[in-house]
Amino acid sequence: MTEEIFDVVDANDEVIEQLPRSQVHARGLLHRAVSIFVFNSKGELLLQLRTPTRDEYPNCYTSSASGHLSAGEDYDDAAPRELAEELGISSPLTRLARFPGGPETANEFTVLYETVTDEPLTFDPEEIAAGEFLPLSEIGDRLAAHPEKFTPPFRTLFRWYIENRRTA
Repeated sequence: MTEEIFDVVDANDEVIEQLPRSQVHARGLLHRAVSIFVFNSKGELLLQLRTPTRDEYPNCYTSSASGHLSAGEDYDDAAPRELAEELGISSPLTRLARFPGGPETANEFTVLYETVTDEPLTFDPEEIAAGEFLPLSEIGDRLAAHPEKFTPPFRTLFRWYIENRRTA
């Protein structure tokens, strides 16, 4: 399989070059990602447990679906692609916020989306070890007790979501 090529961006999220994924991650360069919070009709958020083979944050909980933008790809095109690839669904997405790249987002400029669906999910076994819908309050409790079990980007996005969108 050919290695993914990412757009490397500057502090203003402007593309400055394109490099393979491994180089971008190894050098800690700024790049782009999307993250999607998938809720069910009960208001529970789907948490994804990353597989042990992931190159970053293996065996950690993270957003329902997330991923990098391919070189030349737009955030709004990447989000539904990631939703389909990781969860096997298509659902209308609402764009919530854009976060700057930095240590708290794994050097990724990230756009957060949300959707509500009760469609059956099909987890990508190469990326997702398990997934479960949980109330926001329970996720908050787990995150407070064991923050190391969650990816830094998820911690940042979840905190923003609780402060700006919903109450736990």
